[in-house]
Order: sequence, then structure tokens, then C-alpha cells
Amino acid sequence: MSFPNLVEQLGRECFSCVRGRLLSNQPLAPVTWLRVGGPAQLLFQPADEADLAAFMKVLPNDIPVLPVGLGSNLLIRDDGIEGVVIRLTGKGFGQLEPVGETRLRVGAAVPDKRLAQAALQAKLSGFSFYAAIPGAVGGALRMNAGAHGTETCERVVELTAIDRSGQVLRLSRADMNYAYRHSEQPADLIFTSAVFQGVPGKAEVIAEEMDVVVAHRERAQPIREKTGGSTFKNPPDNSAWKVIDAAGCRGLTVGGAQMSEMHCNFMINTGEASALDLEMLGETVRAKVVENSGIRLEWEIKRLGVFRPGETIEPFLGRA
Repeated sequence: MSFPNLVEQLGRECFSCVRGRLLSNQPLAPVTWLRVGGPAQLLFQPADEADLAAFMKVLPNDIPVLPVGLGSNLLIRDDGIEGVVIRLTGKGFGQLEPVGETRLRVGAAVPDKRLAQAALQAKLSGFSFYAAIPGAVGGALRMNAGAHGTETCERVVELTAIDRSGQVLRLSRADMNYAYRHSEQPADLIFTSAVFQGVPGKAEVIAEEMDVVVAHRERAQPIREKTGGSTFKNPPDNSAWKVIDAAGCRGLTVGGAQMSEMHCNFMINTGEASALDLEMLGETVRAKVVENSGIRLEWEIKRLGVFRPGETIEPFLGRA
């Protein structure tokens, strides 16, 4: 699918103040870990925070905005994303610097594993879990990413974001109303950086913790496959993989999509999957889990965009 050119529709003079890259009908599959999906009607890669704020001020309010990071937990539907996709890059949003002796200021485009490495270098404990999380800091702030018993909400103390009108906001941890894999800020609020609090520690102890985290990930997760990380959130007092396995869904396939044999809460693109294959597989798993245990799994992977004409997942929705 090809969307109308937004820049031409709105007039190039509308964006005369913008210094970043504006790309119409830009393919998104190459920037997502699942490697599926259609284009962004308009992809904007801002030069820095001021550039992003200027863009948001001139963009009409009726045009949808979607911020994306490294695309690790993102399923873009086959006909793409209508409106503007904003992707922050390391050039303008990759800062990583100490604030005093126990804090780090980190840009939203910094990969989570790089944050863990920087904390090790600063001899700050409490960040080792980030070595196991694919993605960037912006996504971690949005979804309260966590692993190995620690979540982002336990480390972040202050956030900076740009709202839909282009205003720069300073938010506290309390403002986020964090819960398990959830925050309550508007979906079009774009996080640009955050300050994280660590605890002084010994480098050798922190390094050992990171080694354990990385070794577990390599041993237990299909990290060399085209995957989006954990597909479903853990249900209360249970593990998603356990109820998926009990429902007979380990290795289940739909088209080119498969629930991993290694870790059955990981959905993988075996090479030729469409976005519809992957979403249908996920809904099939949800339906089978409901039938087997009565548990209704919630997606952790974000599914966004437009279905191709005639495509639907409706037959599964009543069952899951």
C-alpha cells in the first residue's frame, strides 16, 4: 500500500523549520525485529529534542503520531502506519552521562544493554537486568520494561518528554503511574531522556550479575531468530510460557510464523511470515489457552497499523 504524501498535502513550507529527515512511504519492516509490515505514511527522524518540539508544533493535531524505538516488541500490520511515525536515533538522542555520583542521564535512543554497560563502568548496581532487554530506553520508559525481578520504575526518577503540542515536559516517576508492563501517559507523548538512580557497587559483582543475565538469555531465548521478545504478558501468579505450553502451543505455526520451540512465549518469523500470519498465530494461541485453562493472555508485543483489504482476525477475538 502507498499512502498519500503528507509533506505534499500539507505543503513543504509547513516543515521549513525542521532539520531532521522526512521520508514518505518509508518501509518499516527493516527497522523491526520481526521484519514484517508495511510503510509509514511519513517517517520523521528528528535531529534533536528542539527539532522534535518544532515539528510537533507545526504538525496538525488531526494527524496521528506514533513514536517507535528499535522495533524489538513491535508488530506492524501489512498495510503499514497511517500518519507520522517518529523514530529517535542515537545522533540526537543517544546521550549517556553521569549526574552526580549515583545517577545517569540517558537518551531515549540508547539501547538498554548499553545502559547496563554504562552502569557497570560507573560502578552502579541495579541495572544488570537491562542487559537482557532488547530495545531502547524510550520503550523501556513507556512500557516499564523489566526482567529478572527488576523493573524500570525502580530505577527511573525523572523523565523528559515532548507532548503533542511540542511542549517539553518534566515528569516524575509518580507521574507515570507505572504498573506491570504499563504506564498511563498518552500514547503520542514522546520520551526523549530520563534520569536513573543507581546504588554504588563493586564492578566485579556487577559484571558477574550481568554475565548471569546474558547467559540466561542466550540459553533460554531464541535471540538469533526474527522475534519480538516476549509475546504475551505474564498472567497474575503464573508464567505465560507455562500456560502456552500446557495448551499445546509450543512450536505451533500459522503460515511462516511459529511459537518458538526453545521458549514458547516467543513468536518468530521463520523467514516468509506476513504480519497477519504472526497476529493470527498470537490470537490462535490466546484462544487455545482460554480453552485449556480459562486464562486470557494479554499481548506484550504492540500491534499497530492497517490490515490489508479483506484481512481480519475477527474469528478469533470472541474466543480469546
